[in-house]
Amino acid sequence: MEAGGEAWDSATFARQVEQRMVQGSRGMTFVIGGSDGLPTEAVKRAHKRLSLSALTLPHRLARVILCEQLYRALSIIRGEPYNK
Repeated sequence: MEAGGEAWDSATFARQVEQRMVQGSRGMTFVIGGSDGLPTEAVKRAHKRLSLSALTLPHRLARVILCEQLYRALSIIRGEPYNK
């Protein structure tokens, strides 16, 4: 998660999470970068670079937003209703 990453909507995020689940990925790791982004070494190792927002967010808030988006993604995958 960094400012220069791709900006996805919730449906796209859910599709990507589901794809990783179907592929049998053992896990997903999310790294939240600082206001200056992530170190070059971390960016090189990343499978995807995502942005939570064009805004600069405090780490604690970014973690809450990421957790909410993961919850929303799993709700979408399960076909459960969610608020838009």
